[in-house]
Parts: sequence; C-alpha cells; structure tokens
Amino acid sequence: MTNFSRRAFMGVIVLTSFAAGSAMANEAATATSRETIILSISGKLRDGRSVNLTRSDLERLPAARIRTGTPWYDGVQEFEGPRLSDVLNHVGASGEKLHVKALNNYRTEVPVADAALGPILAIRRNGAAMPVRDKGPIFIIYPYDETKALKNEIYFSRSAWQVRFIEIE
Repeated sequence: MTNFSRRAFMGVIVLTSFAAGSAMANEAATATSRETIILSISGKLRDGRSVNLTRSDLERLPAARIRTGTPWYDGVQEFEGPRLSDVLNHVGASGEKLHVKALNNYRTEVPVADAALGPILAIRRNGAAMPVRDKGPIFIIYPYDETKALKNEIYFSRSAWQVRFIEIE
C-alpha cells in the first residue's frame, strides 16, 4: 500500500468514526427529547413563555413526602413529589391563582398562597410512579393529617389528580 493509499484509508476511517459518533450523539439527544411532557405551565411566568415539564424534570426538583389519609384511598398513604412552591419558583410564577386542568377535564382553582400550606405535586404513591389509571401522573396533595384545617371540601376540591396543565393568573 502506498503512502497516499494509507492516508486515504486512514481518512476514511476517521470520517466513518466521526460520523458514527455524531449519529450516536444525535440518537441520544433525540431519545431524551422524546420523553413525555406530563405538565405544561403557562401564564404569568418569568419570561412569559410556557414551560413543559417531563417526569425527569419534576424528579430533579427537591422531593417532599407527605404521609396522610385521603378520601380517595383506604388508610394512610405516602405521596412523593416536588413542593408546589418549588415548582412555582422553578418556572418563575408571579400570579395569584392557578387554574389547574386535568387529563379528564376536571378543572379547579388553587390560590398561589396555598403553596405556603405545603402541598406537593405527587408523582409517586407508596414508592411507585402514579399511572393515569390511578390518579397520576400528577396529583396535588395537601398535608391533610398534619394540618386538620385542610381536611375539608375546599382543599379536597383543589386536590386535582391527572393534572396536565396549570395556567398562572
């Protein structure tokens, strides 16, 4: 093999390796971008643009746990997910009301001031991800047993499950 042939052969190998590496990087980026959006937040936000969050995005926020009884499950359950206050801070919310809409079209209004009461956007119940058929992927849970004043129809009605959209007004 001549010097020219060796260089040409090596050039082909380098280009092939580069192309394969680029293809793998593109595939990884595409796989990441394919993750399902489970929550869209719009309205009065830091830069005015809607924010779409995946389960991974919510899991990257500090997790909180609430052990409580609810009208929807027998016995005390453990719910885990980011605090509502952390999610609102993350997206730069500046409004007074949250208009919450669920996958099943249930709608409720939650005052932003409720964030101080400690509700979470539960994405796990008893350690397992919450599927849509069991009130997931997101369920607004207040610490009912911790603060007895929360055990009433007002806060139960704000505890939307299958949450998909939040508009901040």
